[in-house]
Amino acid sequence: TSVQTLGLEVGINYGQIANNLPSPARVSYLLRSLNISRVKLYDADPNVLLAFANTNVEFIIGLGNEYLQNMTDPIKAQNWIQQRVQPYLTRTKITCITVGNEVYKTYDHQLWSNLLPAMQTVYNTLVNLGLDKQVTVTTAHSLDILSVSFPPSAGAFRQDLGEYLHGILNFHAQVKSPFLINAYPYFAYKDKPNEVPLNYVLFQPNQGTMDPNTNLKYDNMLFAQIDAVYSAIKAMGHTDIEVRISETGWPSRGDENEVGATPENAGLYNGNLLRRIEEKQGTPAKPNVPIDIYVFALFNENQKPGPTSERNYGLFYPDGTPVYNIGVQGYLPELIYSSATTNNVRKAFLGLTITRARY
Repeated sequence: TSVQTLGLEVGINYGQIANNLPSPARVSYLLRSLNISRVKLYDADPNVLLAFANTNVEFIIGLGNEYLQNMTDPIKAQNWIQQRVQPYLTRTKITCITVGNEVYKTYDHQLWSNLLPAMQTVYNTLVNLGLDKQVTVTTAHSLDILSVSFPPSAGAFRQDLGEYLHGILNFHAQVKSPFLINAYPYFAYKDKPNEVPLNYVLFQPNQGTMDPNTNLKYDNMLFAQIDAVYSAIKAMGHTDIEVRISETGWPSRGDENEVGATPENAGLYNGNLLRRIEEKQGTPAKPNVPIDIYVFALFNENQKPGPTSERNYGLFYPDGTPVYNIGVQGYLPELIYSSATTNNVRKAFLGLTITRARY
């Protein structure tokens, strides 16, 4: 099996907090040569949406937390959708808008209060414009909205978020949009490397762990985290909402205290994860629902704040070369800059010749 054949199965987060990334046109070439056809943005960058016109690549676009206050106003929401979304829909497949990212990590209670009204207003605007069948509305949460994550069957949301999440879950059930979680087993390992078995977080062979309430066996942490979210949702009265992973990944470098941030571990995590996606695996509690995952991230982003790991989640360096081998056959194409106007994408896959494209 190879990345080439993953096709629709895996999504990628395309962050742009960097000053050295290739142009969106080049990125469009890179992703299409890999057959990656689902991309998640953190904004609605018109340059990206134009570069992917007529490509069949599906987009999740984002409204940053700084927009939430404005998006509770129907007029501002309509202006944004008419200017930033609608003009691109004829040629670029935008299927989802995330309203805010990890809002409950902020401890900004005004933001917490604005989240659901903003989601509802954006959704109602799509309905009014006749776009709601084409574009759905959700938000992405960090895993720390859970107060209990193990065993998975005991998964529960934080009590201080109860009233907020109750409304958000009702919204998802009503509009049939997915519940998005950013889940990083890496964080659990980094915090307690002596307690958390590395093979368990890397999808490597290991003894696994048993959920005593269900007798379901878990051989990796990510699947346990997903099922914990399903349990927390069920505890609030919903069994009809799909959980998707909007971000997961592993850093290839970190600071001294960031245990496990190596290219070898990143390659194992993402490579093993890709294989499970390709096999359409479900979690132990939802074996018939193939996991739906967006890997973080496409590029190392050199301007991201925080510890060194934050700038080293990419599958690729900005010049298009792979940061590490993700353990699947085939070759991730490199972007070669021969001049400002020419972009060669080298495909060393099945001996395909070099293709040239002019921009």
